[in-house]
Amino acid sequence: MAGGKQSARQKMINLMYLVFIAMIAMTMTKEVLSAFGSMNSKFVSTNELTDKSNETLLKGLEQKAEEKVEFKVPAEKAKVIKGISDRFNSYLADLKKDIVEGGGYEREENGDLPYEQMDKGDYLDEQWFTGDRLTIKGDSVMASINKYKSDIRGVLGNDESYRAAIENFEKRFDLSDITNEEGDELGYLDYNFKGFPAIASYAKITAMQNDVKTTEANLYNLFLGNSLDEAITLKNYTAIVIPDKNAFFAGEEFRGTVVLGKYADVTPSKLNVNGKDISLTEEGNIDSVGNARLKFKTGNVGEHEVKGVFTFVEKGEELPIPFVGNYVVVPRPNSATISADKMNVVYRGVDNPMTISFAGVSDNKVSATAPGLNKVSTGKYNMKPQGGAKVTISVSATLDDGTRVGDNKEFRIKEIPAPTGYFRGVAGSTKMSKSGVEKGTVQAKLDDFDFDLPLRVTQFDFKVPGQPTITVNGSKLDSRAKSALNRAKRGQTVQILNIKAKSSGPLIKRVAPVIIEITN
Repeated sequence: MAGGKQSARQKMINLMYLVFIAMIAMTMTKEVLSAFGSMNSKFVSTNELTDKSNETLLKGLEQKAEEKVEFKVPAEKAKVIKGISDRFNSYLADLKKDIVEGGGYEREENGDLPYEQMDKGDYLDEQWFTGDRLTIKGDSVMASINKYKSDIRGVLGNDESYRAAIENFEKRFDLSDITNEEGDELGYLDYNFKGFPAIASYAKITAMQNDVKTTEANLYNLFLGNSLDEAITLKNYTAIVIPDKNAFFAGEEFRGTVVLGKYADVTPSKLNVNGKDISLTEEGNIDSVGNARLKFKTGNVGEHEVKGVFTFVEKGEELPIPFVGNYVVVPRPNSATISADKMNVVYRGVDNPMTISFAGVSDNKVSATAPGLNKVSTGKYNMKPQGGAKVTISVSATLDDGTRVGDNKEFRIKEIPAPTGYFRGVAGSTKMSKSGVEKGTVQAKLDDFDFDLPLRVTQFDFKVPGQPTITVNGSKLDSRAKSALNRAKRGQTVQILNIKAKSSGPLIKRVAPVIIEITN
């Protein structure tokens, strides 16, 4: 339509197309705005019905509280819920009123909002948002929603019987950030209200009022019909076997406790463990809060299962609750576990990390001794060997029944190996220019040595062919060594010999030399 010179007729046709497209866009916009208005009206009607239903539920709960003492607490909770809901619902009504008045909209004669005129969202955008942040008003809106959520959760508390209700409530009022289609992460208000027509935001707040009233209804029903049963029924408990310890020695007596998942202070009427009925009248089998104490001989080494049935009386009928658990039987220890954390030998003059333990025995009942051995933490020791070529570590332990057992292990003592000389990071022989040699530093390193033992070069000899050997203090060439270096010819080799190094601890052997071929 835009190419070449157009006739007056063609221009008129093009203009008609534009007007037609604009009319379609206007029609679609009006339809969308009307749809939001219709949705708002339906929520308003639903909210009115829910209000009446909630009043009936609350009265019913108050009446039950007068008749039965067990309903007094749920009835009190319901009253608090109503107060919280009314305050928040009133706050939301004020937000809706502000949208209408701030946008300058007037209701029609029948009381309806002018849906098709509420196509702008400028007023709410200015009130709630500034750039990428919320205004003080926007922060206040978020704070009010969060306070409502916090108040409701405070009424329900940590009662296990309300878990499902709390989870549904959290989903209904999820204020988490949301990722839009472009991959941008937006805040709750930004995603749901920014840039929307006024009628859309108005309808969304009405929908939130519906969520508030629905939450009221759900909780009233829970308090009225299910709260008591959920709070006291034993069907919601799980019987659990709790051994006194995780593993037992072969032939040792198993000791443990069978308890309900939530301590109910309810005494069972029957108890069966591994197919055998347990007497509930025998002293020690049932404690003061209804927990059953288990005692039986353990089996062979390996994992075993203990299972049975707790039987309680609820509402005049027997309620069996099966339980199952596992325990492990391990052999009685007769040897200690002693290992060097770094290698199978220990080195003289340095701390050799050790792990020393006794299978199945706690650390506070294990004792380890040897010359140069010191404990640093639970199960961890440092061995710093003294004289000789071998060292023996002796370990003793006290078992739960008071029996003492012991073991020992012998380690070889080795000297720290001779270090390797390095010059500018290169060991052995290398090629280098005179200027490179002048700037280089002599180093000593313990290759393939697993301990952190830094070395410092204190002295070395520098030999140039045809020149006297020069002893240098430190790790770099001094003026005399550099003067001798300048006389070296291309292709000749200079030697760094008799390198002496020190550590923070033990004495260090003589360091291997470095040979350098001069390239210029």
